[in-house]
This record gives sequence, structure tokens and C-alpha cells, in this order.
Amino acid sequence: MLAAVLYGQEDLRLENVPAPEPGPGEIVIQVKAATTCGTDLKVWRRGGHARMLKPPTLFGHEAAGIISALGSGVTQWQVGDRVVPNNSAPCGQCFFCDRQAYSLCKDLIFNNGTFAQYLKIPAPIVNQNLLPIPDNLSYGMASMTEPLACVLHGIARSNAQPGDRIVLLGDGAIGLMFVAALAAGDHVGKPSEIIVFGGSPQRLQVAEQLGATQTYLHRAVENIPGLVKSLTDGWGADIVIEATGKPQAWELAIACGRPGSTVNLFGGCPGGTTISVNTEQLHYNELTLKGVFHNTPEFVRSALDFIAQGTAPLELLLSDQQPLQNLGQVFNDMRDRQVIKVAMRPD
Repeated sequence: MLAAVLYGQEDLRLENVPAPEPGPGEIVIQVKAATTCGTDLKVWRRGGHARMLKPPTLFGHEAAGIISALGSGVTQWQVGDRVVPNNSAPCGQCFFCDRQAYSLCKDLIFNNGTFAQYLKIPAPIVNQNLLPIPDNLSYGMASMTEPLACVLHGIARSNAQPGDRIVLLGDGAIGLMFVAALAAGDHVGKPSEIIVFGGSPQRLQVAEQLGATQTYLHRAVENIPGLVKSLTDGWGADIVIEATGKPQAWELAIACGRPGSTVNLFGGCPGGTTISVNTEQLHYNELTLKGVFHNTPEFVRSALDFIAQGTAPLELLLSDQQPLQNLGQVFNDMRDRQVIKVAMRPD
């Protein structure tokens, strides 16, 4: 079968590899759509990921498709079922799983290889994080379940309250999903303001369509924390969410929060990087700095429901559909910020 293999930094190759066969408790799906993701872009540019994969490896982690083969012992699914698998599953037995902190599971299993004609789904994911696609939902839309699940997890951990003034740094796909879910009031109630800073006028227009109340091109603002304070009666934002994965943006996010605010440092930075924090500000302003990673089975289900109900026009995030053979060009377009997400079609 044709599949994408990541060998290193910006070294992604399409190769013919053996088609997978399911083992006990596993299934194989024929991939109908595999969406590109900001995490994939970062991994491609950096040449690896500390938790999810090490090259050389099959690549991609968002997919939806049709079950093409069942392993022994799988009785709850049938060949031909339309399904969306999450890219991970917790062990359910460790210290963190006992406390329902599933994203911190020390035996969290990850599954990569969605940019391919077929994808094997490990038994733990089949048991916990494989969901049927509603009849009204396309494969491309269903494929966005995994990143939206991460976003919903991030919102739930942000200590937000109805009526909050929220600042979001970043206009990538994840940042725009945050806008859509926040504007819908998912889990926390609707904020009074969603102020977005981004680098693309076109993406900021999408943010407004998804519910942002104010948008700003970050390079056109000389003093972003100062502007945030001027927009919030001199205080700063109640909640700040960083969705770029750059250390300097983490520091900027902290500077945008009011006393007592929560700063969600959501974007994963390159390994080994550090930030500087003003200890006086952190202590006397009682700031909450929170890192939030990945998703949990609860939010995987919530994400698919959110997409299926049409709560927000998330189709605005799908810039294009392309055959798998064009994957290299698509990653170049993502690097150059010409597209938001692209649904790759292996068939």
C-alpha cells in the first residue's frame, strides 16, 4: 500500500509498504480521509516528537474510514462500519488513570500512520477510543475529532466562567477550534469577549466567522499586553490561551492575564526550551499557569458530538481535499500558511 514515512526533519517520503494485518483485538480501516494538523507540521519541521513518534515511522494521526478487516475477538464491530479512531488510548490501570488524569497515563499508547491507504488500530484504541461516524457526517469532518478533543480538554482545564474575557494567541487550526468551541460555550458557558491575535488576515476573518469578537494582526500591534489591558478596563484577560507553541508567545500570554487569571500554555514548544517568569507577578497576582496536553476518552466523544451537531461551522477549517500523492506539496503549503487543514484522500 502507499503510505507516508517520516525519516527526519522535513524528510517525508511516500513509499509502498506492506498492508497491515489485524492481530487479536485489532482492526484495520481503509482510510477515506486523513486531515493534516499543526502537530504534524511541527513534527515534520522538527523531525520528531518527544511522546508520539520517533523516525523513521509511518506518519499522520487524524483519520476516518471504513473497517476493512477484524482481528480475532472483535465482536462489537463489522467490516464496512464507518469509524473514526482516536490516535491514543490510556492503559486504565496506572497511578494517573486511577485519578482519571488519562492524558498523563504513563502507558498511553499512540498510533500513527494515517497518511496511508490502510491503518491498523491497536486493541486498546478499539476498546476505548473507536467511534461510529454518524450518517450525516463526512469522513473529512469526522477526521477532525482528535484535535477538537484536545481543544475541549484544554477549555475544560482553563477555569473559565460564563462572561469571561478571553485572549487567544494563535490562528492555526487549533487556535481556530478554540474560538469555535469557546464561542459555543462548550463546557464552560459563553464568554463575553474572545480576543484573537494571529498572523494571517485571512485566518483572522475565519476566527470572526467562528465567533471571535475582536481580532488583531499581531505584528501590527506594538504592545499586545498593553492593548489587552486597554480592552479589559485596565486589568488584563480573565483567561489567556496560548496556541502557537513558541516560548516567546508563552511569556507574552502570561503578560496578558489579569491578577487571578488562568494562563493556558497549550501549544507544545520545542524540546529543551525554557521561559522566564516574573516571580513577583506570579506570586502577588496569584496567577495560575497551566500546561494542558492531549485529550481523554470523554473529550473524544464530546468532540465527535460537537462536530456532528453542527454547533460551529468547522468546515471553514478544511481548506482543500487532495490525493495522498500530493502530501509533500500540502506540507509545503502548510509551512507557508497557505492552507489551514487539508483532507488527504488515499483512495
